Amino acid sequence: MVPTIGGLCVQLPRVPPARRAEESRMTRVIPAPVSVEPDRGADFELTAEAVIRVGGGAEEVGEYLAGVLRPSTGYALPVVRGGGAAGISLELGDVGAELGAEGYRLDVGTAGVDLRANTAAGLFAGVQTLRQLLPAEVESATAQPGPWPVEGGRVVDYPRFAYRGAMLDVTRHFFTPEQVKRYIDQIALYKVNHLHLHLTDDQGWRIEIERWPRLTTHGGTEVGDGPGGSYTKAQYRDLVSYAASRHITVVPEIDLPGHTNAALAAYPELNPDGVAREPYTGIEVGFSCLDIDSDVTYRFVEDVLTEVAELTPGPYLHLGGDEALQTPDADFIRFFDRVLPIAQATGKQVVAWHEFLKVESATSVVGQYWGNPAAPDNTADALVRSALDRVDKIIMSPANKSYLDMKYDEDSPLGLKWAGYVEVDAAYDWDPADFVDGLPEAKVLGVEAPLWSETLENSDHIEYMAFPRLPAIAEIGWSPRSTHDWESFRARLAEQAPRWAHRGIGFYRSPKVDWP
Repeated sequence: MVPTIGGLCVQLPRVPPARRAEESRMTRVIPAPVSVEPDRGADFELTAEAVIRVGGGAEEVGEYLAGVLRPSTGYALPVVRGGGAAGISLELGDVGAELGAEGYRLDVGTAGVDLRANTAAGLFAGVQTLRQLLPAEVESATAQPGPWPVEGGRVVDYPRFAYRGAMLDVTRHFFTPEQVKRYIDQIALYKVNHLHLHLTDDQGWRIEIERWPRLTTHGGTEVGDGPGGSYTKAQYRDLVSYAASRHITVVPEIDLPGHTNAALAAYPELNPDGVAREPYTGIEVGFSCLDIDSDVTYRFVEDVLTEVAELTPGPYLHLGGDEALQTPDADFIRFFDRVLPIAQATGKQVVAWHEFLKVESATSVVGQYWGNPAAPDNTADALVRSALDRVDKIIMSPANKSYLDMKYDEDSPLGLKWAGYVEVDAAYDWDPADFVDGLPEAKVLGVEAPLWSETLENSDHIEYMAFPRLPAIAEIGWSPRSTHDWESFRARLAEQAPRWAHRGIGFYRSPKVDWP
């Protein structure tokens, strides 16, 4: 019987044949590490007597690692301070400034595994590599027979870009806290360190705002006939905390001044004519806008941004700013001239889509590029170039490369195609440092893979669209440019399939990859 994933027929991969003796798993990791020195004479085997030793500050990562390994191995793997039986050692200390805040050094010898980093975030990144050095069965939620060899050698690794993000649109369709947590765990596997939550749009308002309660009670609709929903403050705080435990920073987005029909339906005073809009459950864009001339609008914006900033300990606050097609440029600029100081007063670093960059008062902000250079009406590149002396950094999310909601091909049962078809090789075949002429690498904060949810209704749909393309974007953000090689990546990607199967991740079996 062939299993189905959200109504899609999916063939689970077979476990690949045994690797040739001269090959090491250290050379098959995604994202590709900076430096790998295999030593097959120093292999280690994890046994039932093993412990996880932690130094000061490494306890939380140690418990996380134990939580990953215990279900599949069936071993106790106690997390202990100090010495003990052979096993895995996690230590914080000075491993060199070049490794930075997220780098790590991983040594595997016959006596055990030694993982060291400057910070807990570095240890966490190293743990994701360690998982890939173990057999694929380690990802199972139930006990497997083993054995559990770890191939010997050394990995020295650190990220190319500081910001490596995934965006989840919870507005077109609402995803429960449990579904968001599932995605958090999946993106953490590939060293993604930011989760951009698109919390408000025409179709729904997903975050509780105490001063404006009808935003969620009246604005919680979604595309089609689904039930919609929203997050209470407690649920949102829990999501932020859960992400932080995986060393992922949540970036909340309140989209302004367009993409606001849910708010306009909840509060008539936000409309220029004082008449509440009807709830919207379609997928067209660009028709909504707040009342630019009303003081009520700016009180609303201040209340919302203040509450969201207070709920989010991370440094970023995303203001949207895209596709405000009903707002003339002069009004758009006038709106953000008033809103930008309000947002900056929260103490957050302002982020916005690239259209925001036409606001000349916007300095020391982070722009997010979603342009499609192949489109005949592309103006994004010129806009980014014109603002380079004002903006702090740019996050690269080109729609024809990194948008995970684009169809793979004409037969894809999910997704849209306005930016073209995006197969996994297209998602991998680009570089943030030369994608936009005139945008130097020093101005690139990192990359992000947005996943819009017009056609996505559940976790199975999310996974089908994100895998295998999410690991491609993750490698672009983490790995040195010198390691970028499609033939190498497609071979390494194929070896992820058994791991996804053990984790219950349904994925698209791209014909570009020789799956096992």
